[in-house]
Parts: sequence; C-alpha cells; structure tokens
Amino acid sequence: MKLMRSIGTLSCIWLVMAISAIAQSSNDSLPAVLDTTGQALERGVEYYIKPAITDNGGRFTLINRNDSCPLYVGLENVSGLDGFPVTFTPFVEEETVIRENRDTKVVFSAETTCVQSTAWKLDERDPETERRLIVTGEIVVDEENQSWRRAGNYFKLRKADVGDNIYNIEWCPTEVCPFCRFICGTAGGLIENGKRLLALDGSVLPVVFERA
Repeated sequence: MKLMRSIGTLSCIWLVMAISAIAQSSNDSLPAVLDTTGQALERGVEYYIKPAITDNGGRFTLINRNDSCPLYVGLENVSGLDGFPVTFTPFVEEETVIRENRDTKVVFSAETTCVQSTAWKLDERDPETERRLIVTGEIVVDEENQSWRRAGNYFKLRKADVGDNIYNIEWCPTEVCPFCRFICGTAGGLIENGKRLLALDGSVLPVVFERA
C-alpha cells in the first residue's frame, strides 16, 4: 500500500512538472511588447507610458491623492515632457525581454518623500467609485507568504485590438499564482478632484511605451 501511494505521489509530481514545462514553453513563444519605435521592451530599461489616444492625459506619473502617503499611479493632465519613467521586471527571473500577457512588475524610476517603494500595487476597491485603484508600494514576501500575497505587484501588458504597438495594462497575475481565482481587470482613467488616476473596473486606456 505504501509503495502504491509513493508511485501515485511521484506520478502527480511528474504531471505537475510536465504541465509547468509545457506552459513555460508556450509562454516563451509569446511576442515581445514593443515600444513606439518597434523595439522590444527590455528588463531594467526606462520607458515612459502615455495614452495612445490624445486628449486622455499625459505621461504616467505619481499622484498625491490624499495629501499623504502612499502615492498613486496616475497621469499628467496634459501632454508634455512631465511624468516619470518606469522599469519592467518579468516574474520569470531569466527573462530579459518583456512579453505580452506575462506577469511583470512595474516600478517608477523616481525618488519621493514617502519612505516606500514606487512599485505598482493593486489597491483595495474604493467604496465611492467601486473601482480598484493602482497605488505604489512593495508587498513584503517571506517564506511563510503564499504566492497570492505578492500577486498585487504584478501586471500584464496585452496587445490592444487596434493600432500598432498599442497595449492595455491588465491585472491578472496567473504566473505568480496559477491556481488562484482572481477578479481580473483592465486599467483605465479615473478623474477625481481634477487628478487623473489609474484604476481597474471601468473605461479602458490603451497606452504606448516610449523609451526614456
């Protein structure tokens, strides 16, 4: 009986490893995310994010929403040279190219008065708007944390339906936690007290990436 249980356990482990290998192979064939010049986005390189359609605000920036920390992810009100660049870090450590539909951490290249990371993080649902805002801050992970706890720091870049090198930003970190059931969402703009914030569960904001 113990032998049969051991064989069953080994078979289960082999099946999980085989499925993971197939998924990894499939993900490796995904196309790279492209910047405005048609070049692939690379790990650690700085890029500005801005709306693909004019009159939807300017470059992405840090927003002081409540005159306190943490700072939120948002957009400049008008197009121009303001805003902060970001860097992308794939969840898969050996990846150097940012690929479509893969979990990626986004971090502003900026120093702030808030003593915290400028990594993007999914916030709680706002009780007034019923939308989930994107805030900044690093989720601390230790050996006791399960994968879903760090999922809030990872986003996906998905090709938009129209236009060249235009993408949507989504939150659905299935690589971080393949067995989790997330309420996924696509990011769009939310105007609050004259400030443009980035939030899920509403209008969609297609974006482009411009190398800094």
